[in-house]
Amino acid sequence: MEKGRELLIFERSSPGRTGVRPPTADVPEVDLDKVLPKGAVRGDIEGFPEVSELDCVRHFTRLSNENFGVDTGFYPLGSCTMKYNPKVCEDASRLSGFSRLHPYEPEGLCQGALELMHELEGYLAEISGMDAVTLQPAAGAQGELGGMLMIAAYFRDKGEARRKVLIPDTAHGTNPASCRLAGFDVVEVRSSRDGILTPEAIERLMDDGCAALMLTNPNTLGLFEDNIEKIASIVHSKGGFVYCDGANLNALMGVARLGDMGVDLVQFNLHKTFSTPHGGGGPGSGPLGVKKALEPYLPVPRIRKNGDEYSLEFDRERSIGRLKAFYGNFSVMVRAYAYIRLMGAEGLKRVGEMAVLNANYLKERLKGHFHLPHDRTCMHECVFTDRLQRRYGVTTLDIAKRLMDYGFHPPTIYFPLVVDGALMIEPTETESLQTLDEFIEAMKRIAKEAEEDPHLLKNAPHTTGTARVDETRAAREPVLRWTGSPPTNPDHCT
Repeated sequence: MEKGRELLIFERSSPGRTGVRPPTADVPEVDLDKVLPKGAVRGDIEGFPEVSELDCVRHFTRLSNENFGVDTGFYPLGSCTMKYNPKVCEDASRLSGFSRLHPYEPEGLCQGALELMHELEGYLAEISGMDAVTLQPAAGAQGELGGMLMIAAYFRDKGEARRKVLIPDTAHGTNPASCRLAGFDVVEVRSSRDGILTPEAIERLMDDGCAALMLTNPNTLGLFEDNIEKIASIVHSKGGFVYCDGANLNALMGVARLGDMGVDLVQFNLHKTFSTPHGGGGPGSGPLGVKKALEPYLPVPRIRKNGDEYSLEFDRERSIGRLKAFYGNFSVMVRAYAYIRLMGAEGLKRVGEMAVLNANYLKERLKGHFHLPHDRTCMHECVFTDRLQRRYGVTTLDIAKRLMDYGFHPPTIYFPLVVDGALMIEPTETESLQTLDEFIEAMKRIAKEAEEDPHLLKNAPHTTGTARVDETRAAREPVLRWTGSPPTNPDHCT
């Protein structure tokens, strides 16, 4: 075995080994070919690994130890809010009354779950300044799509053929995609030199053919859109809506409400702001909040409270219909509900304040060591570039790879696209001063290494089982299954 590389499960395979011995069947055997359509029964899978239970357990345990997560180290992934998930929220989601509840349980037997969802909708509406919220979308991008479909339905009802949506150049990549899926044409709005939108830029582009402005606030440069109220007024004067991508809500939560700034729609990323598992840790959830004018178009079913009883309402004439089976990813809602109740109003405000403080602390300590394109107060994240290191032939990718040798997950790189060689760092509110100082010292050492020994960075990382893989080829030509002998280049496998 190569040093530092875990064998593939296929390489551990040995004919005849078995990991599971099912008990003897206590029902009569049935000839499946007689009860199932021809070809529905699969035979043996050629090349499928044969290993013992112990080999299987050890293999996947070793692989899990190579994973990096927020429970094992600092995860400063910009624009994603990879913050620690309180384990008490995990425990709440695993209560048997929640975890064993079937999605088709009769309404009379799931009143507690309906009450929780109804209250969560109310909390999110209050936090954002919206009039109504649906918990149905399964992710932030699906919340975006739902919002744009609602805007399209609204203008259809009014008999207006509005086909355009204004989107800033600092937008998240899902924004233009959601607009296109909803049938809109995207018009890019360029940010100013200060990294924010100007009322003049919106005034030039906003007309009777524009259905909405879709922006992120704070934006992907980590900057607050100072002109948001004036911009919203311009959009509203032309009959359009203001959609705010709520992925960066962690900076505003409890401090300011988007609805009070003129925003008409916002999606919440429960797996970001409200501390539920992110990425591989569990399914996402992207509730959508709207102002009163769009409330009739929310997806069904809607949760209704009648006295002390809760029910699901399906008969809504102008609804865009369903976005998700059942009512969404319920376990994520339970975690978010528990988090909000755990923190309370003052706690949520403290989260926003500390997220901004931590980001500005990193910014001030690292500027001068790395180029800072916008030297002003940031919000939840700060963006540097590799401009100072490029004189030595060191790039953003090299810096990110070297950071792995110091035990930190790399920040977001090469995004936002409006910043050349971007290093986007979001510390979140959950990291201690000690952790931030350790990260800062590692970044400073990397900056010094770039000057004194650039070759060290060009070949980083040096401490991981696999160094630099061919990421482009792995994405375009993934090896998901093979037969016969193991692949010749395991590092290429995904």
